[in-house]
Amino acid sequence: MSNEVLLMKPNEIEKVKSHYMKFKIERSAPGVVFAAKLVDTAITIYKSGKVMFQGNGATREASLWGTSSTKSLSTSVAKGDMLPANFSSLSVLGSDETGTGDYFGPITVAACYVHADQVELVKELGVKDSKMLTDDVMRKMAPDLMATLTHSVLVLKNEKYNDIQSRGWSQGKIKALMHNQALKHVLKKMEKEKPAYILIDQFAERSIYYNHLKMEKEIIHENVLFSTKAEQLHVAVAAASIIARYAFLKEMDRLTEIANTTIPKGASAKVDEIAAKIYLKHGEEFLKSITKWHFANTRKAIKIVNKRRF
Repeated sequence: MSNEVLLMKPNEIEKVKSHYMKFKIERSAPGVVFAAKLVDTAITIYKSGKVMFQGNGATREASLWGTSSTKSLSTSVAKGDMLPANFSSLSVLGSDETGTGDYFGPITVAACYVHADQVELVKELGVKDSKMLTDDVMRKMAPDLMATLTHSVLVLKNEKYNDIQSRGWSQGKIKALMHNQALKHVLKKMEKEKPAYILIDQFAERSIYYNHLKMEKEIIHENVLFSTKAEQLHVAVAAASIIARYAFLKEMDRLTEIANTTIPKGASAKVDEIAAKIYLKHGEEFLKSITKWHFANTRKAIKIVNKRRF
């Protein structure tokens, strides 16, 4: 099955509607203004002006109206495995993580499956590279994505993180185990359905990633691809990134509440100052319970504390 997407002007869209009116069907999905179903092709028109032709006859029908506006993303913008030319329109299970560089708060990993016929819908919901979205926007988007798409999200809280890190686990190993687990969860929920590919936002070379997993009983191997900037290559990874960020923000909200002070993101000098403030107010063990203790911020915060005490 193939997909073709055209970006059309209002007058052109009216011609498409008229042409397929006798094949019209009702579709209540967000952003859809018209839908029709032929024997071998589904036609969906979105309020954004995009017209999607999907099915064995997609290329034939799309050719009646112009050249597909869908462009394959250049592999030069990302590093990793070579992807099929039509990758962005395929059924893909994607995974991504956040929180790895933040002193406060957890590491969160999400995996999300987007079927080929959901790609345009997900785009209509506003999904794109999370680096182009604000936290407030992602807070609003994530619940709709979670209600619409098969997904799994894992939150590794600080106490657990500090425990396994102190036993010699690197962040790379921690992330590999979390990605593998999240992917397993989604594949189990999908039951007999299989994605065309699995795309992991690359944080390690393939050999290193799988070396981290060598002691696991179940390792996801089939049709797995790795790429940097994966959020730009398929909306499944972009959606996973948004869901992971949402989970991270919710945990940061919880930490802000129990610390009774706004918990900052990142690992800046401002973070050092807040960490020192929390240390003085609540003590070392409390600070450790809400941070990645091995970060250099701990040493810097304690230095600030000692200056203020003496």
